[in-house]
Amino acid sequence: MAFPSCLMLLFLACSFLFLSSSSLAKSATSPKQVYLPIYKDPTTLQYVTPIKQRTPLVPVRLTVDLGGRFLWTVCEKGYNSTTIRSAGCGTTQCHLARTSKYCLICTWGQVGSPGCTDAETCWRYPLNTVTGNSSFGEVSTDIVAINSRDEKGRVGNGVTVHRFIFLCATASNAGGLAKGVVGMAGFGRTKISFPAQLASALNLNTRFGLCLSSSTTSNQSGVVIFGDGPYNLNGNISSLLRYTSLITNKVGTGEEQIIRGEGLAEYFIGVKSIKIRNRTVKLNTTLLQINNIGFGGTKISTVNPYTVLETSIYNAVIRAFVNELKNVTRVPAVAPFGACFSSRNIRNTRVGPSVPAIDLVMKEKNMVWTMYGANTMVRVNKDVLCLGFVDGGEPTYITSIVIGGHQLEENLLTFDLERSRLGFSSSLLSQKTTCSNYKAVSYA
Repeated sequence: MAFPSCLMLLFLACSFLFLSSSSLAKSATSPKQVYLPIYKDPTTLQYVTPIKQRTPLVPVRLTVDLGGRFLWTVCEKGYNSTTIRSAGCGTTQCHLARTSKYCLICTWGQVGSPGCTDAETCWRYPLNTVTGNSSFGEVSTDIVAINSRDEKGRVGNGVTVHRFIFLCATASNAGGLAKGVVGMAGFGRTKISFPAQLASALNLNTRFGLCLSSSTTSNQSGVVIFGDGPYNLNGNISSLLRYTSLITNKVGTGEEQIIRGEGLAEYFIGVKSIKIRNRTVKLNTTLLQINNIGFGGTKISTVNPYTVLETSIYNAVIRAFVNELKNVTRVPAVAPFGACFSSRNIRNTRVGPSVPAIDLVMKEKNMVWTMYGANTMVRVNKDVLCLGFVDGGEPTYITSIVIGGHQLEENLLTFDLERSRLGFSSSLLSQKTTCSNYKAVSYA
């Protein structure tokens, strides 16, 4: 009887390995880097990336949401694929999506179509972080394909990732997104975010480099690079990076309260003060810390086009900046900005308009993220430049500082989730390069 028992144990072991290998997206190839171009939409100022999804593969445009939990796309109409699968209740995919207790039969769509199967399935609310709207979304899997580079730095034919977990959303969820965009690619701190699934499928380290271009022309894209460096932008600029810790906001708010036990997927950093022309701005520094209900602190966002400051911080920064620029003519404000200036006597430099630099001083000793004129000023017309920060309101239920897209442009940011740290370069313009210069990479 021992022999059959051994066979049974072997069978169970093999079954476990099979199920484990099917839990997340898998790919047959393991490139050194995979990457996606990122384009700035001139109308919405959203950062948009193209992927390919389904069988046969179809181009899909997605808005990049740095703090988003997962990829979601509209499946309600026109989603045709022979490889889409619903994640039934109790499946590993359902568990990874943190929805194992939330199962129901679809009653809001065309039963039997993608996103609305006729059996019990797990679901969440895919959040449109541009508008704040959400609707029912069925947890599903399908094929995703993106660009790759091989070990010699050559552009490959791309990699195909099978069983990629995403949410099927209704068409109403895509309202407010850029023209032609049908969903959002979440890069946040979850097990099924875009970077996490690529790392699992392709044997990559859980790191990615983000470089947003300030250009809105189609041939001047930025890039997100998944996996280790080097990050070649007219030379390997990894040596320029300085590092600060990533902070986890463990208090769930908003949509996270629906799925209990989840903290925020967004990326927070520890800013302890703000300086303008090396002078510390007087503000309530307790607002720079995350309080016991999850608000306050500093996070990074690709959804907000400009940096958003809590009202008292905003007013303090405006006062300090205007005082440092008192020899320049101030002109009427242009919404959404509160401080605008005549550009006639502000000269241009390699790093943008010649205005006082703004420093975010980190909690680590001598660690400063410096923002120059290209990232602090917005040209609203040929004669007017405005300080590109906006008033975010009173402090009760908000993050105190949200570093927005304009302040991130032409900066290389690296998100190292294994070491829980952020690398930042400050403006690449000072190095005579830009985010659109991502070139072939040479590996040792």
